[in-house]
Amino acid sequence: MPFLLLPLVLVAAFLLFTWQVTAGGPLIPLDERLSRALIHPNRFSELLSDLGNVGVAVPVLALAAGCAAWRARAAGLARWWLPAAAAAALMALVPLLVVPVKLLTDRPGTPAVPPATGYFPSGHTVTALVAYGAAVLLVLPWTRTDTARRALLVLCAAAVLGVSYGLVRRGYHWPLDVVAGWCLGAVLLLGYARALRTWAPVTGSSRRRSAGTPSSRTGPS
Repeated sequence: MPFLLLPLVLVAAFLLFTWQVTAGGPLIPLDERLSRALIHPNRFSELLSDLGNVGVAVPVLALAAGCAAWRARAAGLARWWLPAAAAAALMALVPLLVVPVKLLTDRPGTPAVPPATGYFPSGHTVTALVAYGAAVLLVLPWTRTDTARRALLVLCAAAVLGVSYGLVRRGYHWPLDVVAGWCLGAVLLLGYARALRTWAPVTGSSRRRSAGTPSSRTGPS
């Protein structure tokens, strides 16, 4: 039950933000004022936002999935392919969830981008959170030291926050688009982390723990 509380809160927040966008609620003027205060297009913010591109984030996830699957297979673990395959499926789910909401809300962009609609939620934010977060969850069980684990978590957080900052600073998205992307991406990532814990007996994680090697419990749950 405690595990379900956070995803429910995130889903409720996402639905609230979606309703505000479609209904033009009181959060929208606040969001627009915040955007005007933060926006300052520059090359650095553009480069940060590019970390959320599919062409950047997905190869990172693919590399992590390949490495994790190779290590699991080399160790002779049962269903060594399952975590990597699930990560790929999770990544494929992102556009299936994001695109319909973009069409439903039909939100226009900031003054810094050409006139268009479909900016809510931020797909770059969801892509970054899911791709980098899942990559860390895949690699953590094979990371030997606490320092390395902390470094991976810090890098993941820095990448996601960097993308978020870049999108708002460059004017590619309103702040509320990015926050909604956090909510949706976090729900997906929490579900993946939960699945990894559930699959531990059939993917060999329990054997790694009994042998004294790192556990996957470091990831979010």
